[in-house]
Amino acid sequence: MSSATSSSESTPTMVTKLETKPTIPASPPPTLEEKTVEQSPKSESALKSFISGGVGGACCVLVGHPLDLVKVRMQTASAGAATSSNSVFGMLSNTLRKEGVRGLYRGVSAPLTAVSPMFAVSFWSYDIGQRMVKSYGQRGLTEEEKSLQSYSLSMKEICMAGAISAIPTTGIMAPTERIKCLLQVQGDLVEKGGKAKYSGMTDCAKQVFKEGGIQSLYKGTVATLARDIPGTVAYFGTYELIKRELTKLQPNNKKGDLSVGAVLTAGGLAGMACWTVGIPADVIKSRFQTAPEGKYSGIVDVYRSLIKEEGYAGLFRGLRPALIRAFPANAACFLGMEVTKNALGFMD
Repeated sequence: MSSATSSSESTPTMVTKLETKPTIPASPPPTLEEKTVEQSPKSESALKSFISGGVGGACCVLVGHPLDLVKVRMQTASAGAATSSNSVFGMLSNTLRKEGVRGLYRGVSAPLTAVSPMFAVSFWSYDIGQRMVKSYGQRGLTEEEKSLQSYSLSMKEICMAGAISAIPTTGIMAPTERIKCLLQVQGDLVEKGGKAKYSGMTDCAKQVFKEGGIQSLYKGTVATLARDIPGTVAYFGTYELIKRELTKLQPNNKKGDLSVGAVLTAGGLAGMACWTVGIPADVIKSRFQTAPEGKYSGIVDVYRSLIKEEGYAGLFRGLRPALIRAFPANAACFLGMEVTKNALGFMD
């Protein structure tokens, strides 16, 4: 009797186990998805990265250009020219008073025309870089093992992908930066009573090309690379690191659940990290690209002259406006990129 009772009692337990058994494996798949979120390149379309990067770049320029104008003017000013009117906010107010809002966006046509494709190429090549380092990390595995195995990129691999992204981006960046810097410095001269040499972006490009050909347009390419390779390592590395940490603090740790505030914070700090690392090479690049032909024999000559005249502090000239600009501009960039990426989710 007791055995019958025990048998009848055990049956429901068995049924319960059978009923609940299918729910047991239901929890691992979300964990797998969470892991693949961190390695977004696995499922995301490269075209989607290209388009979303372009939108982010346009947002970056529109928000950050006025402070970029101040940065370039500070970097190219003579050593003894630092006055109260040449402080970040002094230069902004002077420009706004003398030239209006249009003056704050002097030279914006060059970066706006090129920055959208440049950021598009940057985010696309970052996506390609992630795929490359992931492929290297999975070397020796069969296709079946690759499909079954979840692979999250390490911070070292993310930084390597960021460095790769700088190389193709420089092809667009170098001539754009050259034209932008020339127009911005010209605006400073006009403000002081000088005569304008260029009527606009197209005229500037034509004259630069006429004077020295394609080589003149790409003047400062090595300095641009010296700035952008370590800069993009810091840029993408900081963004992914902060994004991961902020994601852990949010209640829903799933793809697309990052709040607007988290994206803005991660993007802004990523921009500040990028400029902190890249500002010395940027100072050298700005000096070299805006100097009259023949003044410097190369970027090493620019470096030596700068150190001789201003000391090592001269390498960090313009850092303050660069950092003030970096946070809002790159916060806007990454927000624009993430919003566009979510909107284009159907492309995966």
